[in-house]
Amino acid sequence: MTYHPLSVLVHRQAEKYGEKTALRYRDYQTAQWIPISWNLFSKTVRQAANSLVALGVQEEENIGIFSQNKPECLFTDFAAFANRAVTIPLYATSSPAQAQYIINDAQIRILFVGEQFQYDAAFSVFGFCPSLQQIIIFDRSVVKDRRDVSSIYFDDFLAMGEGLPHNDVVEERTSRASEDDLANILYTSGTTGEPKGVMLHHSCFLEAFRIHDIRLVDMSDKDVSMNFLPLTHVFEKAWSYLCIHKGVQICINLRPVDIQMTIKEIRPTLMCSVPRFWEKVYAGVQEKIAETTGIKKALMLDAIRVGKIHNIDYLRKGKTPPLMLHLKYQFYEKTVYSLLKKTIGIENGNFFPTAGAAVPDEICEFVHSVGINMLVGYGLTESTATVSCFQNSGYEIGSVGTVMPDVEVKIGENNEILLRGKTITKGYYKKAEATAEAIDKEGWFHTGDAGYLNGDCLYLTERIKDLFKTSNGKYISPQALETKLAIDRYIDQIAIIADQRKFVSALIVPMYGFVKDYAKEKGIEYKDMEELLQHPKIIGLFRARIDTLQQQFAHYEQVKRFTLLPEPFSMERGELTNTLKLKRSVVSENYKELSRIFSCFCWKHAHKHKKTTVKNSWIIFFALYLQCSPAQFLNLNDYGYRSWFH
Repeated sequence: MTYHPLSVLVHRQAEKYGEKTALRYRDYQTAQWIPISWNLFSKTVRQAANSLVALGVQEEENIGIFSQNKPECLFTDFAAFANRAVTIPLYATSSPAQAQYIINDAQIRILFVGEQFQYDAAFSVFGFCPSLQQIIIFDRSVVKDRRDVSSIYFDDFLAMGEGLPHNDVVEERTSRASEDDLANILYTSGTTGEPKGVMLHHSCFLEAFRIHDIRLVDMSDKDVSMNFLPLTHVFEKAWSYLCIHKGVQICINLRPVDIQMTIKEIRPTLMCSVPRFWEKVYAGVQEKIAETTGIKKALMLDAIRVGKIHNIDYLRKGKTPPLMLHLKYQFYEKTVYSLLKKTIGIENGNFFPTAGAAVPDEICEFVHSVGINMLVGYGLTESTATVSCFQNSGYEIGSVGTVMPDVEVKIGENNEILLRGKTITKGYYKKAEATAEAIDKEGWFHTGDAGYLNGDCLYLTERIKDLFKTSNGKYISPQALETKLAIDRYIDQIAIIADQRKFVSALIVPMYGFVKDYAKEKGIEYKDMEELLQHPKIIGLFRARIDTLQQQFAHYEQVKRFTLLPEPFSMERGELTNTLKLKRSVVSENYKELSRIFSCFCWKHAHKHKKTTVKNSWIIFFALYLQCSPAQFLNLNDYGYRSWFH
């Protein structure tokens, strides 16, 4: 296998594939997918590279890309690489403050933006970013601010490079390109502090190509990949570069909310995804099974059972399934499994890399049981994505796969996972102290994740920094509980809160549609979602489901109290990162008043109001929090809460 530097990769692939389609994107005005050939991809990159020279871009200069997924993001990336420049992606959902921080930290002079939201955010901080001189707008429909006299549109930018007037400069720079050059600075989402710029050199990506070629032997230029996750995220970015290296056609999904539609339009063979995608698939199937009766229900349940035995108990272990079992599996493959895959849009599936969070065992078993080849993996921005992933056989449910070739993994103090190898970052941009803290003198990168090795299989246990210590001295891993409870079809989001409390609590964002359906079925009347979520029958529903799911956990680890939230966690309130990871400190701060009220409430107050009518709203509120009726709340001895209030 030939490994072309990123500076010339697109051009070498164009020489090989010519007019074959390299990229596709959806035109929302015509509802058509527009193809871009390898030749056109290469031509546009050359033109953009010349345009960057026209704008005075220097070698090693940092260039910002603040956009949702668009072909222009890739054009800009590879045009920058041809000039030995560095690209810095910003999440399309970044706030003006987040954009300002990155622009100033990286001293970005030229910033490419996608649509109106990104342009407005960028222009609003223009005056607070001394280095920023030029905004280039991908989308021609963006309306520029009347005060804006410098921003230009991408097609005007490309026009500067028409005829390749500066190609000698570009080729000279390309000839000096080295694998030691910096390619990207990817800013972490900052769940526990300010974002850090992870430096990924060209050598990181070239090594990633090599080790994935060894592991992903079934990936070829006949594949079609759906670009679903943000190109800002290392998972999708490294994957997209790998697809270009392999000659895979990339179909770019512009709007994340449209993924269910675009998958069905494209019918991809490959797609990077996160566990939540498969959790929703699983929940949908379970809902379908729950509402089905008779022979149809029996067939669906048997199909999952047969698939589990066939794929998990036999094929996974390299064993040949018995003939009758195989025949039954083939029958279900042509009926139940194929229908499910067609419904999702993945009937042509080759394999589907999945990472970003823990995958519940139930989800993993189900997906593989119905014949979907989900490759669970583990990686970080600092490791150029993949550290480990499933193989086609021999994978272990509950693990994050087999360690990638030539990636060194060892378990350090506190069971921390340590990494070393050519895909591992050399450090954080302009943060020597943070770099020294993360990478020790022997070159081991400290991930902050705890886990263990069983042979070459890697297992994750918890995020060390997220461990809670209750007032009783017990340590709680919130991710383990959240992963387990999140598979429930009634739960959309969940945050475990246990720090310095005698018990584990949870903030839960329900699947509002399912809750409404349940209320209709039970004849529950309500005026709004807040009232519905305070209804005893709804509280009882969640209590029962949570208790069932958490049985495997020790008593001190189990959720004792929970609150159902009428609004989801949001990026606007700072509760979620741009990658939709929970910012626990922000969530705790935003809901601390609720916790304070509960902790300050005492038995004396309960006894004082014992004869007060149950219509009092505060009584209903606390009763619901304790998962009991108002009447039961006023007779606390029945529930043994007297000691808790003391």
